[in-house]
Amino acid sequence: MTAAYDDVLDTPAATEAVGALIGRAWTGAGEPGCFVVLEGDLGAGKTTLMRGLLRALGEPGPIRSPTYTLLETYQPRPGRFVHHLDCYRIDGWDALQDIGFRDLLQPATLVAVEWPAKVPGLAARADLALRLEPVAERRRLHVLARTALGHALLPGRGHRREVKP
Repeated sequence: MTAAYDDVLDTPAATEAVGALIGRAWTGAGEPGCFVVLEGDLGAGKTTLMRGLLRALGEPGPIRSPTYTLLETYQPRPGRFVHHLDCYRIDGWDALQDIGFRDLLQPATLVAVEWPAKVPGLAARADLALRLEPVAERRRLHVLARTALGHALLPGRGHRREVKP
């Protein structure tokens, strides 16, 4: 069964905190291969959420948006990888495969993709889908878990509900 989580985040720190919850949940799940999609307009807080996730995993260096590089790779601990990919300028599956997407999906690796709608069908394959939407000075967060791993990563605060497929 699919599950969802909704919340309103008042500050960038609250957005980072949700990312940290997801990062700690991934660690608690044994850090299996994981695929996450991040949706939201420019400035919605996708990189802020990833900063919280990566800091929770122990990443000490700068956390950059992959907007210009397409891909930012982090190794917060030996043998553990996080790939943060931006598909805004990717045109479909062939272009995604050209940058090695399939090779990124490995055990002990979390792959987070922004702008998944640029690659038809990509979001449907995610363990966890997150959407950030600006609401006045705050952000509305909607999270959809599609797999058992996605369920394990759902944040614990806010409103959780089961969703029929």
